[in-house]
Amino acid sequence: MPRKVIIDCDPGIDDAVALTMALFDSRLEVAAVTAVAGNVDADQATRNVQAIIEQLDPPRMPRIGSASSSENSRAPFAYQIHGKDGLGNAGLAVSELVRQHPSEKLICDEVKAAPGEVTIICLGPLTNVARALQRDPNLPAQLGRLVIMGGSVNGIGNATRCAEFNFYSDPEAAREVIRSSATKTIIPLDVTSQVAWSLGLSDQLPPETSRAGALLRKILPHLFRTYRHELGLETIHLHDAVAIAATVHPELFTSRELEGDVETLGELTRGMTIFDRRPTAMSRSDLEVALECDAAAVTDCIVRCLAEAGRLTG
Repeated sequence: MPRKVIIDCDPGIDDAVALTMALFDSRLEVAAVTAVAGNVDADQATRNVQAIIEQLDPPRMPRIGSASSSENSRAPFAYQIHGKDGLGNAGLAVSELVRQHPSEKLICDEVKAAPGEVTIICLGPLTNVARALQRDPNLPAQLGRLVIMGGSVNGIGNATRCAEFNFYSDPEAAREVIRSSATKTIIPLDVTSQVAWSLGLSDQLPPETSRAGALLRKILPHLFRTYRHELGLETIHLHDAVAIAATVHPELFTSRELEGDVETLGELTRGMTIFDRRPTAMSRSDLEVALECDAAAVTDCIVRCLAEAGRLTG
């Protein structure tokens, strides 16, 4: 029986790759895709979610949640990495939604409709999930699990010297979610960065004659260019794709129950995740943190998922 999921994302090129994987994976039933501001602003995130889904045209259309700005966000958007439209300046056409459902309301509605069955895969800032928790205090007991791509265990960030982008974008939301009683798995930057892609990825993408291949081949070259020009790197990371792999193949990851929190006030450390890894530290049964992954196996999982998306959209 497929696992019912909501994908909360801020597309973002790697978000688009993650959605391509998830929407055609027979092990997942994507009930909804909710947009959140992060890589791009709220309006662009909503348009991008809709544009990706329309381009891919999956057999089962998920519900779409619209993003709204966070009052806590101080982080810059990542247009320099993902392009002016967040999708490599691909200029994807998108129709206007007649009715837009706020992401946090849609999350609450879907979880209530299937108590204990829904996993939320969080690929962007945790703004929507925090708002959903505020909207319905009983939500943690009704959730199946949160799989969160975010944070850093070793204290090395990618938004600042010590803060990972998603948590830095809305630290107050991240703290509220991490402190909640919902069952959580964190896939941190340390782990997602273990999977790197060279230009050889192009040879492993679905053919351009498929809808999945056409989308990926249009947006991924931009990511290679900006990683080289902006970061001086010849390889790219698809952080959100690794989080999808962790959802369908948790056995490829080595995890540990840890006590964790998020810094919200530090002048230099705002958005930093703090995990207590002392030998005498108390663990938290509701917070599991991935520490390592089998990078080769995760790479293979992602390639196979994309190939299946290509097969189903050819």
